[in-house]
Amino acid sequence: MRMDDTRAVYQALLTAQERDDPVALATVINVQGSVPRHAGSKMLVHPDGTLIGTVGGGALEALVIQEALAALADGQPRLPSYALNDLSSGDPGICGGTVQIFIEPIHAAPTLLVIGGGHVGQALAELGKWSAYRVIVSDDRAEFCNPEVLPGMDAYVVCAPGEITQHVSIDTRTYIAAVTRGLPVDVKLIPALLATDAPYIGLIGSRRRWALTARALKDDYGLADAQLRRIHAPIGLELQAETPKEIALSIMAEIIMMRRGGTGAPMRWLGEPDAVDLAAVQGQDHAE
Repeated sequence: MRMDDTRAVYQALLTAQERDDPVALATVINVQGSVPRHAGSKMLVHPDGTLIGTVGGGALEALVIQEALAALADGQPRLPSYALNDLSSGDPGICGGTVQIFIEPIHAAPTLLVIGGGHVGQALAELGKWSAYRVIVSDDRAEFCNPEVLPGMDAYVVCAPGEITQHVSIDTRTYIAAVTRGLPVDVKLIPALLATDAPYIGLIGSRRRWALTARALKDDYGLADAQLRRIHAPIGLELQAETPKEIALSIMAEIIMMRRGGTGAPMRWLGEPDAVDLAAVQGQDHAE
């Protein structure tokens, strides 16, 4: 791969990162025999199929693009190998060699959508930025949703809560915390949120508030129990939190738990030190 090709790929990757655009980077990491591109060749794939660079062209490259798009969809890297021997047998080439390619999905930071700019919403938005999330704050009151009140956020959306999906693109990497003012707002908001692919939708309030909201959503909007089970309400992990910052911490902890596949259980070890299989647990504990 020529130096100018490599530079173009890296420059495009940097631009994508600056714009928070997802891309997949395909790198030839191992070759044997005759192959169209050598180890180190790179190609950047955008979600719309736009390419920068090449890993060989032809049928081989078409297969790599398919894998790259699949990696962007599920967020998992891939390490496919291809034999370039016989087109009639389904091989993507006839060079005679084999090539192994590492495909890495590079996503933008996950998005935290905070609906409600009150005390808890502001504390949660700040904690979300500290946790390296892209943070969007929304409120129907402009005085609670602006850079002067809450500086440093990625976007401020002033709209009725129930209209949020008309203003914000919500996908599988958007985590939603609705820290709203009560049932009249929630019954209009929740149906709109349930129509999205958000992996986490949390709603603040007591158990009684959620019970009343759920009943209204079932009776007046026809929502089923299976749909309502997507809602984390009351929001957050049980920390006996009281202050806005403590409540924000409990919410952010639940979001991280859901994103990372955690359980929320204490990590404290109650067994005897000699009972620990050091080989089995190596790398599982938090490092300093």
